[in-house]
Amino acid sequence: IVEHMGVVVEIQQLDHSATGGDGWSMKIGDAEPILVDCRLGDSISVNGTCLTVTDFDTEWFKVGLAPETLRRTNLGDLKNGNKVNLERSLAANIRFGGHFVQSMVMNFPISSDIGSCAGYYHIVPGHVDTTGEIISITPEVNSLWFKISPADSKYLRYIIPKGYICLDGTSLTVCEVNDAENWFNIMLVAYTQSHITMPLKKVGDKVNIEVDMLGKYVEKIVESMLSSETNGVGGYLDKLVTNHLEKTTSKKNFESNTVKKYES
Repeated sequence: IVEHMGVVVEIQQLDHSATGGDGWSMKIGDAEPILVDCRLGDSISVNGTCLTVTDFDTEWFKVGLAPETLRRTNLGDLKNGNKVNLERSLAANIRFGGHFVQSMVMNFPISSDIGSCAGYYHIVPGHVDTTGEIISITPEVNSLWFKISPADSKYLRYIIPKGYICLDGTSLTVCEVNDAENWFNIMLVAYTQSHITMPLKKVGDKVNIEVDMLGKYVEKIVESMLSSETNGVGGYLDKLVTNHLEKTTSKKNFESNTVKKYES
């Protein structure tokens, strides 16, 4: 669950301090509730992006932003005063519900849309794949519909209706997907709206997108199988079919020989 909304209080594009690493750094304030057990080197999810704590006090913490992080996420667009979703790493000895979002090996921040389907665990890589642009926001009674267009359309193939998507660190249920027009939509229930930053966004704003890790694994395995087939090297599918035919033929021969034996 997104635990808390913090506030960006400082961004440095070239931080030469001992905790800045001569690169981008960001300090996030109003974060006291998630810093009670913080240690240097801990992972904290900021808008769904797993970042390492390089410095902290009772009310703020500091993280570094690597070039790949800036390319893949919306963190480089943040300004002082912007609110962000925050989550600590999940301890292995506590109960949790909602959608399971893996951030790093051994550290598992979780996010969930409590109003949609708590109790189901959905695994995604936890590192942001791409950003998406909000192209419409539509109220319906006390709910909000968001239509989002991924910056990189190739990730749309991992998004399916009634599947899940992680947006700025909040795992939500996908409602509709339009491949031809490159968009999908989600709905935020009232409770979720009051606990995350997304309702503060406007049409044209960006959100971080994480897609299904399992879908990527399946795709890579299948592509490898098909590639070996097309290269004429007798790939997995060819072996699978051959093995099945051999077993079927062997069984039929055994049955035929058995019948002949009893007839004689």
